Amino acid sequence: MSLISLLADAAQAVPGTPAHQPIYWVNLGLRKGIDLGFFTLRYYSLAYLAGIMLGYWHLTRMIKGAGAPLAQRHADDLFFYCTIGIILGGRLGYATFYTGGDTGIPSLWADPKALMSLWNGGMSFHGGLIGVLLAMAWVSWRGKLNLIRVADYISVCVPFGMMFGRLANFVNGELWGRVVTNPDLPWAMVFPDGGPLPRHPSQLYEAGLEGLAMMIIMLTLYWKTRARFRPGLMVGVFTTGIAAARFTVEFFREPDAQLREFAEHTGLSMGQWLTIPLIVLGLMLIARALMRPALASGRPVAA
Repeated sequence: MSLISLLADAAQAVPGTPAHQPIYWVNLGLRKGIDLGFFTLRYYSLAYLAGIMLGYWHLTRMIKGAGAPLAQRHADDLFFYCTIGIILGGRLGYATFYTGGDTGIPSLWADPKALMSLWNGGMSFHGGLIGVLLAMAWVSWRGKLNLIRVADYISVCVPFGMMFGRLANFVNGELWGRVVTNPDLPWAMVFPDGGPLPRHPSQLYEAGLEGLAMMIIMLTLYWKTRARFRPGLMVGVFTTGIAAARFTVEFFREPDAQLREFAEHTGLSMGQWLTIPLIVLGLMLIARALMRPALASGRPVAA
């Protein structure tokens, strides 16, 4: 037996010695964007665009079915206003919830130039959600549509963007997870700005739970069941599922530096505190939908 083999066996026999070497993000050959010479096209921007475009395409397919609560013109309006809501809501939500630390004063609001520098990152899921809700409320009010049913249809399309966005976080090497407690975790990863210790690739956990898992659940609900005819059921399942997924992943995700003390003092991260009301709301929507009789198939909204 070679000396190298003996040393390897001895290392594995020593308690606390990791059996797996961590994965180094820098060795994956990832880039944050496409260098066009005069401009770098960020993958994060492409992820937003891909999620919005795929969601719009799927919505146009959904509204062709029986009982659709909106027409193509409403889908076009939603595409425009929800895009604005995602960008502005996400940025303003980040400035409100995730800056200022324990001071209670959102520091980013004091610097309007930095606030509007979207290319420097910092987007909040909860802020984007509020922006989308306001966009749906505006389009529904103007088009005399049932807001809950519009939300049902939009909720099916949101996981596309969630998955692409979290994958882009991973490609950017940002929003990494906590230091692993199990040294043998085979997918533990060392990120460039996360220090020398291996961490959870929590971006991939989020892409799997908030994105892929919710995508499967919502697409199955819409295409394989009659959930669309129970107003509030699909948006209730989405709200509960996405919030529960976020709450779970936050146990593995490193808190924002400026909110680390907040998480230590309260026992939960800011992201977890913000998801608790969403879980309650989602469960209420599900209960309400199941207690009421289902709608007839109806007719599509006139184009």
